[in-house]
Amino acid sequence: MSDIPTSLPEAEEEYEKSAPANRALEGPLDEHEAGAIKPSVDLGSLRIEPRRGMQLRLEIEKTNSRVVAVTLEYNGSTVQLQPFAAPRSSGLWHGIRAQIGDQIRTQGGTATEAEGPFGPEIQAVVPVQAEGKFGTRPVRFVGIDGPRWFLRAVIGGPAATQAEAAESIHQIIRSVVVARGATPMPPRDLLPLRVPATPEDSSALSEE
Repeated sequence: MSDIPTSLPEAEEEYEKSAPANRALEGPLDEHEAGAIKPSVDLGSLRIEPRRGMQLRLEIEKTNSRVVAVTLEYNGSTVQLQPFAAPRSSGLWHGIRAQIGDQIRTQGGTATEAEGPFGPEIQAVVPVQAEGKFGTRPVRFVGIDGPRWFLRAVIGGPAATQAEAAESIHQIIRSVVVARGATPMPPRDLLPLRVPATPEDSSALSEE
């Protein structure tokens, strides 16, 4: 879908947080906001609520076997999720959107900023290569600033352009819980992700 970062670029100044006004009630939630425990797949810094028909895949760096992203597929659409450490009082999304757009255009794609259900987002068409053929693919880049974390979501498939398909993916994003943890980490670094520890969890996903 896109290059998978393991840290985010620096910004020249501090920015306000960017998130839906009802994020703390409707999600994506921080682990301290989640309240009653729901069934979930524990991936370390992310907890994913199971959904019938949803496939979960871990994106793993081959050089060091590090889990760097979680991709969820539902009804032909996908959303790639990555949680990053963030400052307590300021946000990251307002500072990195322009850099994402510039990178996409440098690679030969197009990128425009639009207002979405989670706030400002990047709607892009990116070049892809499959089976020796070149083409393009529409994707949406969404960013959500939470308490001491930032969640990056890259939406592909029908949900990138079709409202009905997008609604299901938006609900999946809303159901995510981010477990920041108490370990000090530099802002913009990827929060630790891991393979589920229990056989029950492992049966809910496939690695790639």
